[in-house]
Formats: sequence, structure tokens, C-alpha cells
Amino acid sequence: MTLDISTVNIPPHSGIYIMKDDNSNILYIGKAKNLKNRVRSYFVKNQNYKTQKLVEKIRDIEFVLTDNEEEAFLLESNMIKRYRPPYNIELKDQQRYTYLRITNEEFPRLMVARRTRTGEFLGGGRVYGPFTHGSSKMLSIGHLRKTFKIRICKKLPKEACLEYHLGNCEAPCQFKDARKQYPEHIAELESILKGKRRLEDFVTKLEMEMKEASSSLQYERAKEIRETLQRLQNLQTRQKMETVRESDEEYFGIKIKDQTAHVMSFRQTRGVIKDRNKFSFDLVGDNSFSSFLSQYYMSNPIPKFIVASEMPDKKEILEEIFSRSARFKVNIVVPAGGKRKEMIGLIMKNIDLVLTKGADPAVVELQEKLKLEHTPRTIECFDISNHGTDYAIGSMSCLVDGRPSKSGYRKFRIKTVKGRDDFAMINEIVKRRYLRARQEDSKMPDLVLIDGGRGQLNAAREALKSAGVSIAIVSLAKENEEIYHPNLKSPIVLPKSSAALKVLQYARDEAHRFGVAYNRALRKFSAN
Repeated sequence: MTLDISTVNIPPHSGIYIMKDDNSNILYIGKAKNLKNRVRSYFVKNQNYKTQKLVEKIRDIEFVLTDNEEEAFLLESNMIKRYRPPYNIELKDQQRYTYLRITNEEFPRLMVARRTRTGEFLGGGRVYGPFTHGSSKMLSIGHLRKTFKIRICKKLPKEACLEYHLGNCEAPCQFKDARKQYPEHIAELESILKGKRRLEDFVTKLEMEMKEASSSLQYERAKEIRETLQRLQNLQTRQKMETVRESDEEYFGIKIKDQTAHVMSFRQTRGVIKDRNKFSFDLVGDNSFSSFLSQYYMSNPIPKFIVASEMPDKKEILEEIFSRSARFKVNIVVPAGGKRKEMIGLIMKNIDLVLTKGADPAVVELQEKLKLEHTPRTIECFDISNHGTDYAIGSMSCLVDGRPSKSGYRKFRIKTVKGRDDFAMINEIVKRRYLRARQEDSKMPDLVLIDGGRGQLNAAREALKSAGVSIAIVSLAKENEEIYHPNLKSPIVLPKSSAALKVLQYARDEAHRFGVAYNRALRKFSAN
């Protein structure tokens, strides 16, 4: 039974609302400038299907008030990250930051810090980070262990192991000197992880120690330091190549399909694309592009410019929150032209490619040019072939992903039309085709193409209506290759070089060839 919202006392203030099911499990967390207005809006008619399903499960709603809308944004993001409600946006690769842990054992080890779903760190010890996923400190944890002589054994062995003989550990399990030096190694490592000492400074210190060891004829010690310096040099090289914290721009494209938002991002540093990510979330409740960005930058480095295909709601609040967190001015922009516009165009093409599951680019272009709801992967094209008044036939070609599917071709003898009436003939064969397809529960095409102009198109539309089916339909007039669309007064004219136009021409020419061949065969049979 759906919750009676009239029995709930909802405050008319800024804050967040927490929707729960009959077991007190959190279903959804949202924010609002006015909680009363927003929460009541869920319980009116005309909600989308997924929001209706959420409302059906709600049995209780709790509220947390905030001083303003900006605080509501931050609290909502933190609560979502902690509780991960099933109807909220959850970024699949949300663990974009890595933390490192130095254990609290007698001779500490360096580990990757693991976390629970609620964000709590597992295991004891001191945690350092966050470090960006893919950054040098994550990829070089092995180098850090070797450089600072940190043991990797889970349990301290009774005698020196292979790591000692490889020069990666000084064996505090066996040697007194190693036990004394081990805390110094840990202190040096922690200094690097805390950022108190740069690697360059540590390298300078080691170079001085190597010279002193060499001058004192301590050649073994000098050799060890030289090997450490080589490892540090490798570490520094990785840092320079892999850093993403200096990213100055991140690009986002968003497209809505079937009540689901599909988002793709490109991260650019110094003019070079460094990373690409894709996400999707259901349009439930307050789930929006704005909510997505709020969640995304809870666990990703914030750039100076966020460039988007459309402007998110509450842009000013987001900019204020991001600027405060990043400690520099952050701008959210929708480009009107130039390189940024080109980059957004590239992202939108990539989203189309994902949504169409790798459909031919020409077919994707056709969807864009004709403003179709679905990608026209299957196109059925109709043509009439007349030879005098005695031989009139209809033909249908079928293209799947821009290529002929011969098993889908159909031919028709005109049965109800006398004389040369192309409009009536088109109406007959289209109606016959889709009445039968409907009766047999056959899969319908994504697009119907008619050979002809506005008259043929209208006749075919009437046939689809009579057959009780709804399919996207256009016509292609041969003289000027104009495309007639039911919702447009003027025809669409594509460049002759357009790949989308070539798909339509191919379908039309195939239907014509198939029809002419059938007409010839009928006349030849009659002549005999």
C-alpha cells in the first residue's frame, strides 16, 4: 500500500529527505530547497515508470534540515556515498582514489588500504592519501617498498628470505642493525607519503650520503644507495608521466534514452586526452546531471573547467562547492564553438556508438539527420513497378545495419487497385505487409522508406495507421533526392557525399531492382 503523504509532516525548509521501505531500508536520498514542495511532487500522477516503482515501495520518510541549498547538496552527496541507496546514482568506478596504509606491526608493512561499502578503512595502522587511481604512488607501491627496504612477508620469518638476498629488504627478522634502521626507513617513507618531503629532496640527501660512503671507502653502502637512487629515478619518471592532478579541463556529454541518462567524460591535460569514462543512471526522483556531477567530484580530482554538452541545474551552487573543495576557481561551461565544441561533438558521437552497440556510423548519422528516436538498424523500403496496366507489382527491400538482408525481401501482386494509381498501390502493399507482420507477431523495422514524394509518403502513413502499427517513416524522391518527413513541411536535403543518404539510396535501388526483376519474370511467364 502506497504511503499516504497527507499524513506526513513535511517541513518547508532546505534539507534532504530519506525514503525508506517497510523494513526501514533506505531506498532513496534526495535534496530540496523546499522539502515540502519537492516531496509532495512524488505523489502526483504522470511520474515516469521508474519513479512510480520507487513511490510504491515508500513506507516512511525522514528529513534532515540544512541552513541552505548548498549544504543540502553536500549532505546529500555524503549520505549517498555512505548508504548507497538502490535508486540513487551510483558510479560504478567510484573508487577513483587509492589510499595506502602503513601497518601498526613491530616492523610495519606498506599496503593498499581497503575500505568497506560505508567508506571505513579495514585493518589497523596509519592511512595516507588519497592518491589518484593510476598515479605513481599506486602503480609504484612495489618500488616504494624496495626503495625504503620495507618487508613484504605476512609473518616475520625465522631467517633472511629471498628479498634480503635480492637487496629489497635488510632482514630485521635476523639482523640487529636492520632492526635499528627499520624505523628510520618507515619515517622516510611516511615523510614522502605525507608530502612533507619531496622526492627531489630525498634524492639530494641520498646523493650526499653516497658520496660520503664512497669517500669513506664504504663501497657496499655506496652501491646500495646508488641502486636506491636508480629506483627513485624510475619513480620520479612515472610521476611526471602519469600525474592527472594537473588536469585543467574535463568534458561531459549526456544523452537520455528510455528514462536512462548516459554520460561519457573525457579528461584533458595540457591539450591531451588522458582518460575516458562512461556512466549511466536511471531518471528517478532528483537523479539528474547536476546530481551526477556532485557525486562524481566527491571521489575525483576537480579541474579548473568542466565543459558539458548541456548546463546542469544549480550551476552556481556546484561551482561554489567545487571551488571551495579544489581551492581554486572552477567554471562550468557549455561551449558555443571552437575546439571545446568539437570535443563535445566527439563525445556525443562516442555515446551514440555505445547506445547503438556498434551500429554502422552511416546508420547512426541517419538517425541524427532524420531526428529518429531509435537507430534505424533495420530499414524496409517499398517501391512500385508498373508495366502498362496489366503488370503492376510492389517490392520491398530490407537493409540491416546498412547491408541487404535478402531473407527479408518481399514481393506483392497488386490485388485491389485498377489502373495506374501509385498512391493507392503503395497504400495496399504497406498495409498488407504490416497487417501480416502484426498478426504473426513479427519484429517491426526501425524505419520504413517509401520511394516517392509527399503523396506516396501520406498514402503509406495512412496504411500504417490502418494496420495499427507505429513505425518511423520517410520517403525519398528520386529527382532531387529529397527526403520527406511527416513532421517537417520542407524536405530534407543531404549532401550527395552523405553516408546517411547513401544508405537510403541503396535501400531504394535494391527495392527497385528486386521489383523490376519480379515484373520481368511475370511477363516472361505470361508470354509463354
